[in-house]
Amino acid sequence: MSDGEFTLGAMLARLEEREGELTTQAETVREQITRLSAELDELGRAAEEVRITRKTLMELPEPQPPAPPPPKLPDHPAYQQIIAAFTTADRPLRARQVCESMDLPVAPNNINNVRLKLKRLTDRGILAEIATGLFTQPRP
Repeated sequence: MSDGEFTLGAMLARLEEREGELTTQAETVREQITRLSAELDELGRAAEEVRITRKTLMELPEPQPPAPPPPKLPDHPAYQQIIAAFTTADRPLRARQVCESMDLPVAPNNINNVRLKLKRLTDRGILAEIATGLFTQPRP
């Protein structure tokens, strides 16, 4: 055996060893690429889900504020009689006409008391004063 053959044999052995190292590195990189590709696909799916969710939320109508509770009628029976007078009336009423429908004597004291009650009902939103001294139930 000559030195040339030994050198050639050593060189071939070294090349074979290097080829094995490169094959191992290539396999390791392929595994990393496969893992990273899977991660990339998962991130793409997650981003698409976020886009779909955002689009869906943007298409939702604006939430409406809850309707305010209906105004509460005072417990006194006179208020219930006043509301009954407006329920049966087909037009706005004045305090004097409400007194008449409630079968109260048409006296200044009674008219003033009914007018005060009508004003309280107006303040609560149960009645509306469409002109000075002229009351009606608000229409939706």
